Amino acid sequence: MKQLGILAAVQSGRVLVSDGAWGTFLQKKGLKPGECPELWCVERRAEVLDVARNYINAGADMIESNSFGGTRFKLEAYGLADRVAEINEAAARISREAAGPDRWVIASIGPTGKMLVTEEVTEDELYAVFKEQAVALAKGGADALCIETMSAADEAAIAVRAAREHTDRAVICTFTFQAGSQGQYRTMMGVSPTQAAQAAIQAGAHIVGTNCGNGMEHMVAIVKEMRAAAGTTPILVHANAGLPKNVNGTDVFPESPADMAARVKAVVDAGANIVGGCCGTTPAHIQAIRRAVDALKK
Repeated sequence: MKQLGILAAVQSGRVLVSDGAWGTFLQKKGLKPGECPELWCVERRAEVLDVARNYINAGADMIESNSFGGTRFKLEAYGLADRVAEINEAAARISREAAGPDRWVIASIGPTGKMLVTEEVTEDELYAVFKEQAVALAKGGADALCIETMSAADEAAIAVRAAREHTDRAVICTFTFQAGSQGQYRTMMGVSPTQAAQAAIQAGAHIVGTNCGNGMEHMVAIVKEMRAAAGTTPILVHANAGLPKNVNGTDVFPESPADMAARVKAVVDAGANIVGGCCGTTPAHIQAIRRAVDALKK
């Protein structure tokens, strides 16, 4: 599969379907609080492969990898800083196996948890850890690198540059927004959808977008704003299955597969080119999104 095949597919007019949640799926498989999810790529490979295969079987055109917390800064908290390359390569290889030759792997790169604004980390240090992870994921067979759940434009831009300058893979960059009191959307660091799209594109992202933090309904307004700033750059949406509600100590996501699918047309009309799920979504949600996307062709 060509490395920029996702871009070519979008440019041909296709609306693509991405996968759903990984964290909540792994929790259902027994991932315990405080346990390192990424280590499962080595120690419980079959379980991680099953997650990926479930989303492929549900109709996803692309799947992520179990590498969201795979930077050195995140893994060192578990005493795994010397296994960054091993764990990330394993994560990408698992998704590559599940995807086969006809689907894409968009390997996950999450935020480091370090902030430049507080001077707890330098730009060079951030660049180095993102480079390390991106190179390992590319070596493992990823078609694209999905830098996601970003809140700071500077960290996101550094991650994008590291991925662009040290791999030849397509680079996706998505941000997480919350609604303000007057209906405006901002990240935790105060970045607007317009600013997020502009920063990611300027850094070299091939695809921009939004993930987590909102259900599909609220993604419509975010996508509209990003589309106005992004020009022809493709936009990806990974929506939650609504906002979680705590029921007897357990987070429950309220939106059913049918609820999410019913809003697919609106989010595509707003400017999204790739639609998938984030927290709380399951293969059933992706299957419903797949049907809704296929219905758009008719």
